[in-house]
Amino acid sequence: MTDTPAALREAHHADVSGGWLRPAVFGAMDGLVTNIALIAGVGGGGVSPRNVVLTGTAGLVAGAISMGLGEYTSVRSANEQVAAEVAKERRELERHPEAEARELADAWVARGLPRDLATQVAEAVRANPEEALRVHVREELGVDPDDQPSPWAAAISSFVCFSVGALVPLLPYLLGFTSLWLALAVGGVGLFVAGAVVARFTNRAWWRSGLRQLLLGALAAGATYLIGALIGVGGGIG
Repeated sequence: MTDTPAALREAHHADVSGGWLRPAVFGAMDGLVTNIALIAGVGGGGVSPRNVVLTGTAGLVAGAISMGLGEYTSVRSANEQVAAEVAKERRELERHPEAEARELADAWVARGLPRDLATQVAEAVRANPEEALRVHVREELGVDPDDQPSPWAAAISSFVCFSVGALVPLLPYLLGFTSLWLALAVGGVGLFVAGAVVARFTNRAWWRSGLRQLLLGALAAGATYLIGALIGVGGGIG
């Protein structure tokens, strides 16, 4: 057998339900923006390069742990909520199968399917309890009970990507440089690259996505730098 054009197109779809892309992107961006802003704030306050490294490292570790735990808890809680709703729907199908079949047929009729055909298909689905459960959950909850994101994948991808993102603006200091401007410039390059990479998954213009992330990071860094300069210990930057 040969694949149909529709099947070929289907094979090129991205995996949007695996639970890793959103936390990975969010983690990397959050790591970059958080540590760029943190370094800009303490650097604007006039602290020593050693204290900038200490602050940035603490922000990296604390942020990565917080992101990992937060993503795990968030995805696990969402999955548990879906599981509870699936169990509820299973009970409804067991207790009121005819009413549930009519409800499913009504939903299809509302989408434009002829009543006779909708009823016929709903009755056919009803004959297979497990398939009926999947169909009802998709129609009523808008989720696939067999394809839920992994909380561990979300937690690990978020932890790792936050750490990588937060490390970028620290690199100049770790390599022996003491210029805050250099650290912020490296962080800006990281933001632009991260935004351009995200465009690979969203089919957006890479330069536009990169500039958007750079602008957002610059606004955050500018705000914290001004606050640091106003209340800092010495003012100025190296």
